[in-house]
Amino acid sequence: MAGTAAAQVVDRRRLRGKRTRQAILSHACRVASAEGLGAVSLQRLATDLGISKSGLFAHFGSKEDLQLATVEEAARIFVDEVLKPGLKPPAGLGRLWAMCDSYLSYLSRSVFPGGCFFEAAVAEFDSRPGPVRDAVVERRGYWTGSLARAVREAQAAGEVTRDVDPDQLAWELNCLLTGANGSFLIEGQSAVFERARRAIRERLSGAAVTRPQAPR
Repeated sequence: MAGTAAAQVVDRRRLRGKRTRQAILSHACRVASAEGLGAVSLQRLATDLGISKSGLFAHFGSKEDLQLATVEEAARIFVDEVLKPGLKPPAGLGRLWAMCDSYLSYLSRSVFPGGCFFEAAVAEFDSRPGPVRDAVVERRGYWTGSLARAVREAQAAGEVTRDVDPDQLAWELNCLLTGANGSFLIEGQSAVFERARRAIRERLSGAAVTRPQAPR
């Protein structure tokens, strides 16, 4: 009985620790997207969340560790909010459209208050070599790589012409998406998303084997 009670205490402490870590990282993502990863520090989060700095050290040993964990949490959120919904349709134009539409939805719903977390982070760290920059570039590259894979799959499904360069089309689609991100941050008007959707539809129509079947 004593052993069981002790194990339950350990489990409760572990659960509290996980919840505390999750709360820290959720707040860190919001701060980073709006103010930059440079604003994510142990002292800042301790003050914001009412946690002792020593308590934060129990979860993250340094500012860099905290920033890297923040990037990982942002990547997890991006997968849940953009990639998973976008990959639900079968391979083809519908999947490409769904991926782009999920990205625009992620922006319009302000999942991160500063727009796309990774666009903000890559702009901040593009000339600052190190582990944080490497992590940001890798996660951002995974998204563009996913778009290129979706183009190849659409070609294999016979819905995108074989003369289309998958990497080029993925690059163009991503430029339209990140352009919408920047415009929305500056203008604050949801009309930018409809402009982006119109441009994406036109680009996918141009790549389609049977143009009337391009997504609506």
